Amino acid sequence: MRIVITGGAGFLGSHLCDSLIQAGHTVICMDNLLTGRMENISHLLGNERFTFLKYNVCDYLHVDGPLDALMHFASPASPQDYLEFPIATLKVGALGTHKVLGLARAKGARFLLASTSEVYGDPLVNPQPETYWGNVNPISPRGVYDEAKRFAEAMTMAYHRYHGLDTRIVRIFNTFGPRMRANDGRVVSNFIVQALQGKPLSVFGEGQQTRSFCYVDDLVRGIVGLLLVDSNKTVEERKDKKFLFSRAKDHDEPSVHDPVNIGNPRELTVIEIARLVLKLTGSSSDISFHPLPLDDPKVRRPDISRAKTLLKWEPQVALEDALARTITYFKAALAHPSAH
Repeated sequence: MRIVITGGAGFLGSHLCDSLIQAGHTVICMDNLLTGRMENISHLLGNERFTFLKYNVCDYLHVDGPLDALMHFASPASPQDYLEFPIATLKVGALGTHKVLGLARAKGARFLLASTSEVYGDPLVNPQPETYWGNVNPISPRGVYDEAKRFAEAMTMAYHRYHGLDTRIVRIFNTFGPRMRANDGRVVSNFIVQALQGKPLSVFGEGQQTRSFCYVDDLVRGIVGLLLVDSNKTVEERKDKKFLFSRAKDHDEPSVHDPVNIGNPRELTVIEIARLVLKLTGSSSDISFHPLPLDDPKVRRPDISRAKTLLKWEPQVALEDALARTITYFKAALAHPSAH
């Protein structure tokens, strides 16, 4: 397959580039490097099946030749990033999604949207199934990311239903692993870097809010599985408007065109994660407590029943092993920052 990955120089996008090239596919990586980094993909430069284009996908989008799939991963994705770049976050979720969907339609290609567990907001249901509509504050500072992704999902389903486009939506839960930026402000990277530097680990509130953390290798395996699984609907079935007036008999049957949660259902409190990082790093750092950010979710845990049914997917890497691999990465990154 010939595949475009927007945001391909980012943390997740670069791992997807690796996985797909290793599987024999050809990848065109697009990234404006707002939060992506060339060092994430430098090892791929010169590979005949890899092309990098520095480009803002919110602009006019064109790629020569046939395409089989487009994966839209371009977006600031950590709270620190989308609070620093709120308008860019909204634009890439709205204008960028529209441009990539338009290119997919023009090429007759499959489209996969990288959505997020943040579409559930501060959930009142735990774990969160894909059928839960969420509890989102649209005008909070973090609402720029939540609503950008919710709009992107709506746009994706509109193209699916109106144009019959073969679409996929993956709702990504907290993920960590090598190539995270040391200063990206996410929980795991923050804790590991602070522990390795002997600084206090910053916990917000009392640390009783819960999170579920998935290792990047597991996540990529699930995303690639969703991309490659065959559609279970014809174009005519995708464009059937009967759903507007009545529930289809198979409405409750899962489809690869519906959103799919990919994440680790193991749920821990933030304070438990902090103590685990201290144990695995052997750090003597203290834990410091800070006020909770506005609208910080109290719980976060995926219901992965749909992924199990459709993709036969569930995480395989144990949390402790995944953290140990990530700690090893950050030790090297902090020792040789120019190489990472």
